[in-house]
Amino acid sequence: MQIMKQKRAIWLVCNPASGSNDDRHLQSVVRSFADAGFDLSRIIRFPEESVPDAAALDQAGIDLVAVFAGDGTINALVTGLYGWSGAVLVLAGGTMNLLFHRLHGDASSEEVVAAVAAGRARPVRPGVVRSAHGDALAGLLAGPGTSWNQVREAMRKGDVSAMADGAAEAIEESTQGPMVACIDPELGRPEGYPLLMLNPLDQKIEVRAYHSETASEYLSQGLALLRRNFREGPHDFLGRVDHLKIGGTARQRFGLSVDGEARQGGPEELFELAVCEVDLLATLPDDA
Repeated sequence: MQIMKQKRAIWLVCNPASGSNDDRHLQSVVRSFADAGFDLSRIIRFPEESVPDAAALDQAGIDLVAVFAGDGTINALVTGLYGWSGAVLVLAGGTMNLLFHRLHGDASSEEVVAAVAAGRARPVRPGVVRSAHGDALAGLLAGPGTSWNQVREAMRKGDVSAMADGAAEAIEESTQGPMVACIDPELGRPEGYPLLMLNPLDQKIEVRAYHSETASEYLSQGLALLRRNFREGPHDFLGRVDHLKIGGTARQRFGLSVDGEARQGGPEELFELAVCEVDLLATLPDDA
């Protein structure tokens, strides 16, 4: 059933390698656009195709682009559209979908599409974690524990040998590598942690520190990281801040993960709360 009186043209960016982005789920999302009365005029499959920039969208007369993918693809699209006059609709195409839940709560992607078509959406500019390595829209990880990202990539590719080798290296790096500590403001243990997680909220950055004492606990934590279910592992809630300087306790460089994409940090890195610089559509009410 069509909801809109006039079809609104929209583009959709997807990533077949993302957590919930198999063909069955993608086709369900595509049908939801048709049912809601949208004209889904183009589907872009990233990374085989580049995410669209503002000029391409404006030239095609598109003022709304949807993304059904994981954190990395969402980040590439949204940050690449900073300054654009249109809006981005984030759908639940990843594993944890942290940004999606900030914008839409526990609704399904199909329910969100219907709500947007019915006019029950509003443009928002949520808080992000800004660093010299880019903005994190869903979350940022820092410390030797980010070495588990390599295992996750091997798992995506089905490379069992690389997964086994990578898990052994990740456990060694997490237990033997230099820890990271919150140095401004001073939060948590001065000797640091193998992994710090920074999640953006609209007013603050939420800081959690993950730690394990034995190899089996590190393996358990690593498996949680692979599933992107970070909160399963043992951790301390350190507080909410508007900025945070993190330093390697041995004055060494440390690993970063910005919305799931690996980066190499320096001996110290500053992270600040900033505002997303393009409109995202939210279907949650203001006071949710």
